[in-house]
Amino acid sequence: MAPEQGTQDRLNARLEPVVRLLDRIELVEGIARRQSTGRTELVDALTHRQVLAEVGKRLASLPPADVAHLLESVRLDQRRLAWEQLSSAAAGLVAWELPPAITEALVEATPRARLAEIARSLDADGLAYLAPFLPAEVRAEVVAGLEPRARAWLAEVAAWPEDSVGRLMSHELAVVDGGETVRQVLLRLRRGEGALAQAETLWVVDGRDRFLGAVKLPALLRTPLRTRLEALADPGVTTFGPLEDADAVARAFERYDLPSAPVVDGRRRLVGQLTFDELAHYARDRAERAALRRAGLRGDEDLLGPVWLGARQRWPWLGVNLFTAFMASRVIGAFEGSIARLVALATLMPIVASIGGNTGNQTATLFIRGLATDQLSPANLATVAAKEAAIALVNGALWGGVLGLVTFLLYGHLGLGLVMAAATATNLLVAAAVGMAVPVAMHRLGRDPALGSSVLLTFTTDSMGFLIFLGLATVFLLD
Repeated sequence: MAPEQGTQDRLNARLEPVVRLLDRIELVEGIARRQSTGRTELVDALTHRQVLAEVGKRLASLPPADVAHLLESVRLDQRRLAWEQLSSAAAGLVAWELPPAITEALVEATPRARLAEIARSLDADGLAYLAPFLPAEVRAEVVAGLEPRARAWLAEVAAWPEDSVGRLMSHELAVVDGGETVRQVLLRLRRGEGALAQAETLWVVDGRDRFLGAVKLPALLRTPLRTRLEALADPGVTTFGPLEDADAVARAFERYDLPSAPVVDGRRRLVGQLTFDELAHYARDRAERAALRRAGLRGDEDLLGPVWLGARQRWPWLGVNLFTAFMASRVIGAFEGSIARLVALATLMPIVASIGGNTGNQTATLFIRGLATDQLSPANLATVAAKEAAIALVNGALWGGVLGLVTFLLYGHLGLGLVMAAATATNLLVAAAVGMAVPVAMHRLGRDPALGSSVLLTFTTDSMGFLIFLGLATVFLLD
């Protein structure tokens, strides 16, 4: 029996026919450009339309998340072609699943009339996500056609800060009045009214929309039909405010194993609902952006985006890297005489810099993670820093001794071996200090702790590694 097919293999199997059709379209267009007869052009045009229709049919059968994965994975021309074959309703759902950079590029390439159709097909939550990408006139046209409550919701969501609960909460939630009886609510559930059709938990409010508590659906089935919901509601359910930090709330969801939670304002009014799915999506995007920013890349860079745009986005940190590399080279230049007198220094100094860079990146990664999860705080910063310094000291003594011994065995020079050991140990301490200082400094300045930390660490460990090793060698071996 063949091994069970994995999730990624099943996804690839679903998308492969669409990719083949997109490749076929390119082949048909290439043949059409080489032919000139009217009959051939007619046949090719018919074939082209048939293939496009088949692409649209295939895409319509896929979940929005799978279509989004396809759009992320194909070339730009194929991406736009597939996007054009989606219905307006499907395109809106797919846009919600795409990274912001790709959504922005597709919106820019889409005619305004179609953008308006896509926006009108979305519910209030979907429109709140897509609205910032839409041209101002399209956004105004769509918003003008909404009912007053939906317009107020869009304005409210846009007013909340980035990375806040208010930006992530949903407008579609199952709300019942505390004065309703169990019988009345069960009848509404049977009719499948609005958000009640998919709800597992009901949020109970009073006549002024103030939150009273939560009721699980199984509790309704075990309760007398004349019982009012206000008597059944659990007031101890965990709630969040719209201004709370989304990262902290995501950790609370994980800690308390919450599938969803109500969002209430300062007056205890129920203003929205937060779901685990939305927070998981947010946390994944946040982690991906942090990983890219740590290397000095934009957090939303499109892997298959235009070459010129990708090159331009990387200029700032490449410029910083060039400057830091030049500074490191000046450190080496200051010891040209020492290197000329003892050529072994040139072969050994990259080792000192390399092992320091590795240590610095390990420490920085731990501190970035600690800051992101709130495990690192002013109360325990000194303790954690002392631990990391001790680890660097132990590793420096161990691996410095190993490198010193190897150096002595290779060159038969005891003094050079001792300098190698001392330089390695010292650079590991410096690397650990920088790995701690850069994320903490960025965090206190209100910046992403991961932003460019790899570039700054490389500069420091290289420059200090060269300076320490060549400086010690000059002082103790050559003077």
